Amino acid sequence: MGEDFRKQSKFQLTGLPDAVKMNQLQNLIHDALISTNNVQHCAIVRRKDCNVRASSVGFNLYPDQVQMLLDAFKNPPQTREEGVYFDDGQYKCVRADKNSIYGKCEKKGLILVKTLSMLVVATYTESMYPSVCVEAVEKLADYFKEKGK
Repeated sequence: MGEDFRKQSKFQLTGLPDAVKMNQLQNLIHDALISTNNVQHCAIVRRKDCNVRASSVGFNLYPDQVQMLLDAFKNPPQTREEGVYFDDGQYKCVRADKNSIYGKCEKKGLILVKTLSMLVVATYTESMYPSVCVEAVEKLADYFKEKGK
């Protein structure tokens, strides 16, 4: 991947119009997630209004879906027990804590990582390495946390 994406000036998100920030977020999800070839679909969502700020091509999340995903963070023990319903499938919970939820449904997976103001959502398929997907999503979330986002 070359230079760490967090140090690249094009990913500094302060003092810019929303349209520019959206474009930067699109670049960020491509460079940080899709380019790993271990993330099928992904999105960055603003938590306060469930607004999708950026997403991979063909990945559509609706506010009620996002709210359901955010609600899963409210009670991690219950989420671990019941799993997460997403994209017409019941995902068995592999990990659930106050910041991260990992789920598996048949041969695909779901990664959710919450930051102060964002939710990063990613999926992977059976031909991808779950650990690489998790690492990429957690690293992107850490970047947002460092920026206070």
